[in-house]
Amino acid sequence: MATSALCLNNIDAFYGDSHILQKVSFALQEGHLLGLLGRNGAGKSTCMNVTVGLLPARAGEVLVFGQDVTAYPPERIASCGVALVPQGRRIFKSLTVRENLVVAARKPGNDGKSAWSVETVFEMFPRLRERRSQLAAHLSGGEQQMLAIGRALMNNPRVLLMDEPSEGLAPQIVLEVMSTIRKLKASGLSIVLVEQSPTLVFEIADDIVILNSGEVAFSGAARDIRPDDPRVVQYLGVF
Repeated sequence: MATSALCLNNIDAFYGDSHILQKVSFALQEGHLLGLLGRNGAGKSTCMNVTVGLLPARAGEVLVFGQDVTAYPPERIASCGVALVPQGRRIFKSLTVRENLVVAARKPGNDGKSAWSVETVFEMFPRLRERRSQLAAHLSGGEQQMLAIGRALMNNPRVLLMDEPSEGLAPQIVLEVMSTIRKLKASGLSIVLVEQSPTLVFEIADDIVILNSGEVAFSGAARDIRPDDPRVVQYLGVF
């Protein structure tokens, strides 16, 4: 039986009086990549914030490999093996590339998987090695995204959340980022990929969840829905 790396069960979440997530439920299976799609404002980033403890759920539960982390603070959720590559990258621009990685380092768990270190991140992203002593503020957008991913990997996560990793990047850099995501998936990492572009997600995802106005409009295997499906057109505006 497949193991769920991450489960959101009947999550309600609010920003002030605004009811953003309404009974949202989905599950990420171990070693799978789940694509989370939806228009702007559909609740995708809110799901990420609830998962990592940046926004408390008003109702429902978040499970990480069966452990209820719903009421945990962000640092304790991180210690359970969840890392976020945030929208907008949010690297420490006043630190060097190497310092950005070192400050995020966390010992690996006991799942028997290889540990991420500064050296293994540099192997994944050779350009970061070349710029290891450079201030992060001076990196290109693509290099900053590589650094954001590398910093998350330094947490040695079992579950990796990626919020709009292609945002604002040139097409060639987007291809490089997606190639990296494929490698991470092939390594057995469990990944939730939030994206505006259905085309990118359908090429790599095992499972798809579509949010519409804070509710799950579709949840199922990627093979059961395609970019030209009427439901994709209806909820994402893809023509």
